[in-house]
Amino acid sequence: MTFVDDKVVITGIGQSAVGRKLGRGGVDLAIDAALEAIAHAGLDPADIDGVASYPGPVPAEGGFVGATTHDVRDALGLRTTWAISGVETPGQAGTLMDAAAAIATGRATHVLCFRSVFESTAQAAGRAKALTQVASRAAGHTEFRMPFGAASPANWIAMYAQRYMHEFGLTREQLGQIPINGRRNAALNPKAIYRDPMSLDDYLSARLISYPFGLYDCDVPCDGATAVILSSRAAWGGSDHAPIAIEAAGSGLYERHTWDQRSDLTTMAAHDAAHHMWQQTSLTPADVDFAELYDGFSYLCAQWIEALGFCKHGEVGPFLEDTEHYAIGGELPINTHGGQLSAGRLHGYGFLHEACLQLWGEAGERQIRKDVEVAAVGIGGGPEAGCLLLRRDG
Repeated sequence: MTFVDDKVVITGIGQSAVGRKLGRGGVDLAIDAALEAIAHAGLDPADIDGVASYPGPVPAEGGFVGATTHDVRDALGLRTTWAISGVETPGQAGTLMDAAAAIATGRATHVLCFRSVFESTAQAAGRAKALTQVASRAAGHTEFRMPFGAASPANWIAMYAQRYMHEFGLTREQLGQIPINGRRNAALNPKAIYRDPMSLDDYLSARLISYPFGLYDCDVPCDGATAVILSSRAAWGGSDHAPIAIEAAGSGLYERHTWDQRSDLTTMAAHDAAHHMWQQTSLTPADVDFAELYDGFSYLCAQWIEALGFCKHGEVGPFLEDTEHYAIGGELPINTHGGQLSAGRLHGYGFLHEACLQLWGEAGERQIRKDVEVAAVGIGGGPEAGCLLLRRDG
């Protein structure tokens, strides 16, 4: 039996305009995405009785929290029987998994799940200042990083990448194939932030950010919102497309929530989540038609490739050298919309949106093929991550 006994399906998706410095607020963008998703599912706002969002009203740099659950509930005038938000989840998909569980247990029928950001607009004039302000109130794990200038996940994840490089020989040239693949695919995505071609020389000559990461290993802050409708299979009335089943969901987090004390520093929470996901299904990595894998930094995508079983532990470098294998026309296309490295940092939900477009055959020029049936979606990185195995019905 599939996740939540096959009682829950994805019925609609929506996405606002996506861009740099759009000058629009996060609530405005969230409403655009929500209304599009509701209509795509063949529903009306009055049908929505649940709302879920990530991360909730938490302290963060400007624009990271584009809209809260209650912002959207109020703006749309929704009468809900269930709502949730929060950051202490298995990655950004955690509240979506909670929404599926709520539907399966009868607490809601149609749940609007969304993620909204407007980091590009909000931080246009003050990102460096924001980091300085964080340093003045460092607490928790940042107490041990800020004195050394390690203010960003770029620094923390780079150290993981260096460890993997030391153990298994991963090179920058191999790692660079992830952003190059994303840029190639983004050329076919009209919403992508960066669409110009990028060569390996372009990648290697870009300024370093935190070794081994250069500029193109880091995702692009942007403005945009994405929404997904989860529905009770029994209650959904249908639309012009078949629903998408959640075959399995990986929410396993087996170790401490820490950036530096994992028992094996060549793995991350992606490995925990993927292990948990594969326990729930008879499908295997060989059954996956394509994968949308979180690339907030290029190395996170490499971790997901390995964690999901597309290559053996320690062999992601040779996997990345076979670029045709994971190109749009290959056996396992990866990040078909460009990923966050080129399409913009929609913080996880952009991968889920792309997976649904591909499964519905609605991806336009970048459509893999019309008969794709199974997608793997990995979201998050470091100490928190979650993944989904999606299957097209019918």
